[in-house]
Amino acid sequence: MKITAAVTGVGSYVPDYVLTNAELEKMVDTTDEWITTRTGIKERRILKGENQGTSVMGIKAVQLLLDKTGTNATDIDLLICATTTPDMVFPATANIISAGVGAANAFSFDMQAACSGFLFALATGAQYIQSGMYRKVIVVGADKMSSIVDYTDRANCIIFGDGAGCVLLEPSTDGLGLLDQVLRTDGTGEQYLYQKAGGSRRPPSAETVANREHFLYQEGATVFKFAVTNMANVAAQVMERNHLTNDDVAFLVPHQANKRIIDATANRMGVGPEKVMLNIQRYGNTTNGTIPLCLADYEQQLRKGDNLILAAFGGGFTWGSIFLKWAYDPKPDPQTV
Repeated sequence: MKITAAVTGVGSYVPDYVLTNAELEKMVDTTDEWITTRTGIKERRILKGENQGTSVMGIKAVQLLLDKTGTNATDIDLLICATTTPDMVFPATANIISAGVGAANAFSFDMQAACSGFLFALATGAQYIQSGMYRKVIVVGADKMSSIVDYTDRANCIIFGDGAGCVLLEPSTDGLGLLDQVLRTDGTGEQYLYQKAGGSRRPPSAETVANREHFLYQEGATVFKFAVTNMANVAAQVMERNHLTNDDVAFLVPHQANKRIIDATANRMGVGPEKVMLNIQRYGNTTNGTIPLCLADYEQQLRKGDNLILAAFGGGFTWGSIFLKWAYDPKPDPQTV
């Protein structure tokens, strides 16, 4: 009997501090109307404090997941963390998260594919389940984008926020879980979206710091055009090869990069706005956190058997789409009971 990797639980965490458009108006030459019209973002969360890295958010998201699903941390076989802002070059942020939640029997590693990283990590984690090697795999998507955003750069500082989300993967023989995927990369996009310094090519120096090269850089118009085309195309491709119409899809779960990109992807798929998961207005672009944060925010609306199309685009360039059949009905939300 064929084994698939089903999502059996979700967890999420966003920091308390809210950075609003009104506050950004005082920092750079911009307006709430300009930001909202072009991105759909009203506010984003920022992780404040000394020695607060991406792992802090990842640990809290995973602990919530374990508590919600009644899973013992020592039963976790593998933990993958998709992140572009690791706590440090090494050890892996996944190692720190595993230790933080007590997943003493899991091996863990980071995956870096910019904003597509969560999809890449989800597809990778699924292989360990499908092979029969492991029974419990946690995939985390987490980023502290505020750590690499230049808050004097009005084009980029309005977009990004901090946050983390995660899912638990377990075996299914009922045809639920990850059923198909299209994942792509094109390294010629390097120059349009990247962090100039901090790696082995340009190690940190007084010069790189003075030149503000440790912040993310993007050529917005080029990235937007490439993202709109490719994110929409792979989402449509996954639907077509699985013979799915817009009526068959419960939700599009898009990377929350920009509302115009999200709208273009939905239009290409023929999916109406009521079927598009959207929380960019509250969190901005949390890079690897966006898709699992959407799943967590919409968990109460999902039903067992729902067809979800996940889609993302990121620096590299990287992009992809996953066909996921949801595996469980929601439990009552304790906040509304």
